[in-house]
Amino acid sequence: MSEPALTLDQALRDAQQRGLDRLDAQLLLLHALGRDAHDRAWLIAHDGQVLTPAQSAHWAALVQHRLDGQPVAYLLGEREFFGLRLQVDARVLDPRPDTETLVEWALSHLPTDAATRVLDLGTGSGAIALAVQHARPRAEVWAVDASAEALAVARANAQRLGLPLQLRHGHWFAPVEGPFDLIVSNPPYIAEGDPHLVALRHEPRGALVAGHDGLDDIRHIVQAAPTHLRAGGWLLLEHGHDQAEAVRALLAEAGLVQVQSRADLAGIARCSGGQWPTVE
Repeated sequence: MSEPALTLDQALRDAQQRGLDRLDAQLLLLHALGRDAHDRAWLIAHDGQVLTPAQSAHWAALVQHRLDGQPVAYLLGEREFFGLRLQVDARVLDPRPDTETLVEWALSHLPTDAATRVLDLGTGSGAIALAVQHARPRAEVWAVDASAEALAVARANAQRLGLPLQLRHGHWFAPVEGPFDLIVSNPPYIAEGDPHLVALRHEPRGALVAGHDGLDDIRHIVQAAPTHLRAGGWLLLEHGHDQAEAVRALLAEAGLVQVQSRADLAGIARCSGGQWPTVE
């Protein structure tokens, strides 16, 4: 005997009873229906509409994948970041809204009316680099990643958005030459064995984990950055919720000045940076 057909309202309520967040359920149901993610008002207006068998099967698979911990962005195939719609999948990290704090800080150091050189290290989907390039068309934005698969995602996003990134494959600074006016990075910063890694099991581990204390890659970037920065140039980094003090100490030890942090949407210091001194 076949399962009774579900209305949209019943589908949403069943998913929430199984543990799905309401917004996640709405976005996934819209995807199963082939509708835009911004059509949430349509769902409410048509809550009595019945799912077809094909839509029901697609919906059931999406719900199960989400309950298994897969990011909504992977299931939708896209994520909106800083006003740009990016294609994302399991080859790259799912861009977080908190990373927009890093972009805003970067843009505050980039004039709108001058040509500048910007480097995004560990670009992943290209989220940070593309947001900067879109907001500062005169900038020459370079984006580096050690993962060729991640670069393929960034390249596809750049082509679809019509933004001219300079993409390079390699480990941190290896494939580029300075100087840059700004270096920005959201590098791996989770410690090996961190219990939060279980919830992140569907995302690329190499983009998450950085040694016993989570600071291995940040140490490397901070130590190497001065030789790639112009006098007066800035290095801005995203890091863990409890790493701001340690990252500021690394920046100061490397000779950067005006060392400071920025808070994320929850008021937690999640980005730190400093300026390479200007020539006297």
